Amino acid sequence: MTVPLRIGLLGLTHDHVWDNLPHLLNHRDANLVVAADPNPELLARVNELAPCSTSTNYDDVLNTENLDAVWIFGSNKVGAELATAAAKRGLHVLIEKPMAASYAGATAMVEAAIENNARLMINWPFAWWPQLQHALKLASDGAIGDIWQVKYRAAHEGPAELGCSSFFCDWLFDEEQNGGGAMMDYCCYGCLLAAVVQGCPASVQGMSGRFVKDSIEVEDNAIIVMKYANGMATAEASWTQIGKLTAYTTAIYGTTGTLMVEPRAGSRLLLATPDDPTGSPVDVPAPAEHLTNPAAHFLHGIRTGEPFQALCRADSGRIAQEILEAGRQSAVSGQQVILPL
Repeated sequence: MTVPLRIGLLGLTHDHVWDNLPHLLNHRDANLVVAADPNPELLARVNELAPCSTSTNYDDVLNTENLDAVWIFGSNKVGAELATAAAKRGLHVLIEKPMAASYAGATAMVEAAIENNARLMINWPFAWWPQLQHALKLASDGAIGDIWQVKYRAAHEGPAELGCSSFFCDWLFDEEQNGGGAMMDYCCYGCLLAAVVQGCPASVQGMSGRFVKDSIEVEDNAIIVMKYANGMATAEASWTQIGKLTAYTTAIYGTTGTLMVEPRAGSRLLLATPDDPTGSPVDVPAPAEHLTNPAAHFLHGIRTGEPFQALCRADSGRIAQEILEAGRQSAVSGQQVILPL
C-alpha cells in the first residue's frame, strides 16, 4: 500500500475550491493536512469538511509543515506567488486556472517548477468533460484534417449575479489581483484551447470594455483574436450575457470536418463532414479514472511520472497566459501585438 501524499491547501478565496476539494478528500492517495487563508471564516468552512489543521499565514505553512504537494485556490496574483514559493521548496503544485495574473507570474512559476523538479498542473473546469477530451484527441489525430480555427465563448450574467462569494468577487473585480476583468477570467479558456490545438499564434488583437456594469472598475466584456500562419482562433468573454445560449460551446474547424463540443459533463460531441453537413453525435468513450477529476489526475501524474493531459500542462497554460497578456496590451493600444512578447 502506498503512503498518501501530504497535501496543503493554500488560498480559499477562489470559489472553485469548494467543487474540487471533495475529490481530494475522497482520494485514497491524498491526506489533506493543513489549509491556509487569511480569512478565518473560510478556514472554518474547510474544517466542516475535513479535520485538518489551519493557519492564517501562508509562510508559516510553507516553512514549517512537512508537505509533498499543495493545492492553490487564491487570487490570480497571490496564487502565482504561492505556487512559485512552493515549487522553489520542491513541492508539487496544482493551481486553479488561469494560472497567474500576468505572463511574468506564470513564467516565474514554470521556471521554479522546472528548476526544483516539482510537478505543476493547472486545473481548468472544462478539462474533465469527456466530450472535450475526445474532441481534442480527434483533432490531434487528424480526424477533421488540418485545423484552421478554434472558437470558444465563455459567458454568464456576472460573477455576483451568478452567486459567487464576496471573497471571490473582491479580487475578480480588482485589476491587480485578477490581472484584468472578464478578459482574464473568461477569455483564458479560449486562449488555452487555441494553445493546445494550434500552438502559439503569430499575433493577437484584443478588444474589451465596460459596457453594462457601471458598478465595477474592470471590463465586463472582451474578445481576443489570434492569428496563425494558416488559421485563426477566437476567445470571447462576457459578464453581462442573459441566458446560456452560445455560452461554453467549443468549435474546432478543420479542412475535412467540424467538431462542436457541448458544455458540461455528459453533453454531446458533434461531428460534421461533407457527407453529413448538419452533424451527428460522436460516441464518446468513458475516460480513464485519472481523467475524471483534478485530484485523480494530479495524484496519478505524481505517482507515475506521466505527463498531465494537454489542457492541464504548464506549458499550455503559459502560452495561454502570454496570449492573454498580448490581448490586454492590444485592447489598451488598439494595435495588433506580435508574439512572442
